[in-house]
Amino acid sequence: MQSDRRSFLKQVSMGAGLAAGVGPLAAAEEKVIQGFDDTKTTQAKEKVWTPVSDRKVKVGIVGYGVCRFGAAFGFQNHPNVEIVAVSDLFPDRCDTLAKICKCETKYPSLEELVKDDNVEAVFVATDAPSHAQHCIEVLNHGKHVACAVPAVYGKMEDGDRLYETVKKSGLNYMLFETSCYRSDTYAMRTLYEAGVMGDIIYAEGEYYHYMPTPIDSFRGWRIGMPPQLYPTHSNAYLTGVSGESFTEVSCMGIPCKHIKDFDPKNNAYKNPFGTEVALFRNSGGGSSRMVVSWDTPGYHGEVGRVRASKGSMTGTAFQGVDDIPKDIDLRKPPLAPSMPAGGHGGSHGYLCEEFITSILEKRLPKVHIVHALNMSMSGIVAHESAMRDGETMKIPQWTL
Repeated sequence: MQSDRRSFLKQVSMGAGLAAGVGPLAAAEEKVIQGFDDTKTTQAKEKVWTPVSDRKVKVGIVGYGVCRFGAAFGFQNHPNVEIVAVSDLFPDRCDTLAKICKCETKYPSLEELVKDDNVEAVFVATDAPSHAQHCIEVLNHGKHVACAVPAVYGKMEDGDRLYETVKKSGLNYMLFETSCYRSDTYAMRTLYEAGVMGDIIYAEGEYYHYMPTPIDSFRGWRIGMPPQLYPTHSNAYLTGVSGESFTEVSCMGIPCKHIKDFDPKNNAYKNPFGTEVALFRNSGGGSSRMVVSWDTPGYHGEVGRVRASKGSMTGTAFQGVDDIPKDIDLRKPPLAPSMPAGGHGGSHGYLCEEFITSILEKRLPKVHIVHALNMSMSGIVAHESAMRDGETMKIPQWTL
């Protein structure tokens, strides 16, 4: 893996702009990539954040590409974190990440960073096709791991390998799925866990990100990307609310004729679809419709709604058989004063907080390995269904 990645870098022309910061990367500096703007979020600001420990978790961060995920989730601002190592394959990006994180220790690759015995946990913000393998590498070196989405990209066998590695390690794995900590899903989950909503009968999740030109990416993995290979932003509107999984799917793929990247001849996936609409059966007996779309301009972002046996929600508004009990607060709790809520609906800071707190409290994080696989792997099956003209297909299941 390492030698392959390093040899690729040697073949990259600096003049092409991938490492030099021109083209899409320079554009990203001028215009914030969708989702990374600091958006409004509910927060109980009159309350005070209380640390669960005075210990600092020693964290390594890997990845500072076009989306700059490595520094986006606030590890460098968390009172219970000491960033002790950073890495990126591109030296200039690694230098920038180190500067932002105020970290002096830099490594040329993840494979080198995980050998550092001083690192206790790693945040993996590398290219999506490498997520599973990189997390396996981290876990095999005895370190907790958090990962950008999706957990697995395109290969079903990677999901089984990751699952077995997490189970064997006994370490924490958490997927940083932003929709799980948006204000609406947080409110939905709060009411569901309190028993106010009842059983989920129907859920919808929609992720719209218009990309007439793909965001720059390592080895061009975003070019012509099948929408349901990046499904977690929408799928979280079931799993991130109730913890349920998807058991089977029929998916409609809608061919895109107006963006050249979705001509099967122009992408490595042989994918013709710019939008995929998946109809799932839920493990709790209900159904879900989950949409991912790259080719529809207009409204963008992530949105969802649930209809349940005791009430329904769109956004943070609940309409139900009974009123919400007065002791239930649907706002997200406070963060440490140094921690911004961040982008993607003010979810970034909360994902960091949950991962670090789960380590300190020695418990499972909210978006653990089973939730991560349920949200990610269902999309792989959904795309296969679309390629088979909507054939209904079973989805593998995992348990803790």
